[in-house]
Amino acid sequence: MLDDTQVSQLAAELQLAKTTRVQVEHFSKRFPGMTIEDGYRVNRAWVALQVQAGAQVIGHKIGLTSRAMQISSQIDEPDYGALLDYMRYDCTPGQVLDIPMNHFIAPRVEVEMAFVLKAPLQGPKVTVDQVLDATDYITPAIEIIDSRIEQFDRHTKIMRKVFDTISDNAANAGIVLGGHRISPRSVDRSWCGAILRQNGAVEETGLAAGVQGDPAVGIAWLANKLAPWGETLQPGHIVLAGSFTRPVAARAGDLFEADYGPLGKLNFRFL
Repeated sequence: MLDDTQVSQLAAELQLAKTTRVQVEHFSKRFPGMTIEDGYRVNRAWVALQVQAGAQVIGHKIGLTSRAMQISSQIDEPDYGALLDYMRYDCTPGQVLDIPMNHFIAPRVEVEMAFVLKAPLQGPKVTVDQVLDATDYITPAIEIIDSRIEQFDRHTKIMRKVFDTISDNAANAGIVLGGHRISPRSVDRSWCGAILRQNGAVEETGLAAGVQGDPAVGIAWLANKLAPWGETLQPGHIVLAGSFTRPVAARAGDLFEADYGPLGKLNFRFL
C-alpha cells in the first residue's frame, strides 16, 4: 500500500500532467504493489488539489461498466471518478459546440446517459427504485475521456493497469450535455440508444442496455461504493452511468454528432 507521501506525490504528478499536457508513466510500474484502494486514494488526493485551486465537484462518472471491459482490466466491477465544474460543456440545440483541443491530451468520445439528482443517495443499501425516486431527470451525455497517465507504456507498449486508470480520475476529462430532459420512469432506459457520427461517418451505435442492463444499476452501485468513504451523492449532482459505445479518438477539426433519436442530438467539434 502507498503511504500518504507517495499518494500526494502521485496526485501532484497528475496535476502537472494536466497543466503541461505531458503524460506520465504508469504508476503501477513504479509501485508494483499498488492496490485499487491506492488508486482511489490518489484519485481523491488529485481531486482535492483541484478543489483547493478553485474547482467544484458537480458529480461523478462510472466507468468500465461492460463485462468485456472488466475482463480486459482484470476486475469484476466498474470504477468511478469525479466530475468537476470546468469539465462541463453545454450544447445548444441546433448549434455546434466548439470544444478547445488544448483542454486535453488525447481525448476520446463516449456515448452515455446522465442522471441528475434531486435528492441525496446514501449507501450502503441503495436500490434501483431509490435511484429513480431520487433522480430529477435523465439526459443524453457525452463523456470525454483522456489520459494524463500513458495508455500504453512508452518503453514496453504494455497497456496501463486499472490502478493507473482509477488514479487518473477513471480517465474522465469532460462532459457534454444538451439533450432533452426526461423522467427516468417515462422511458425504457435499456432501449435508449444513440448513433455517434464523426465527420459524417457512423463510428458507433449502442443501447443503454450495454450498461449493466439498466444504467440506473450503476447509480445504485456508486452510492453504495461511496459509503465506506463517508461520501454521499448529493442533490444537483450529475452522474454519468457508463458508456454504451467504444471510445472514439478525437482530433483537431473533428465534428461529432451524437443522435439519441427522440432524446435529441449533441453536435460538437474539437478546435
